[in-house]
Amino acid sequence: MAREVGRTQRVADFLRRELAQLIQLEMRDPRVGMVMVNDVEVSRDLAHAKVFVTVMGKDDEQQAGDSLAVLNDAAGFLRSKVARGSTMRTTPKLHFVYDDSVSRGRHLSSLIDEAVARDRAIGHNDDEVG
Repeated sequence: MAREVGRTQRVADFLRRELAQLIQLEMRDPRVGMVMVNDVEVSRDLAHAKVFVTVMGKDDEQQAGDSLAVLNDAAGFLRSKVARGSTMRTTPKLHFVYDDSVSRGRHLSSLIDEAVARDRAIGHNDDEVG
């Protein structure tokens, strides 16, 4: 069982690296924009891969809809390119999904910055603690 987990993780890492490069170098459609491949989850049977992407300048899934549609339409093309560059017997079917972790992280960071600024404004200082 542990061997399967290692294999799916290796396949996921390979796909993440290859897809990031292919999207950057091979995709000519301007609707794709600047795409960052954040993570890939591969099913245990290696038949499907969920590719989590972030589109720069787009803060939610609705804004990134065009880019996701283009990527999902080009999934067969990208899959064939990945297959040519690998020694895997089969290449997983690709499903592109918007990953909101970057925008969520930015939002949480801004909330933390606001809280720190409010604490400083009312006179709390990190040096006084203790």
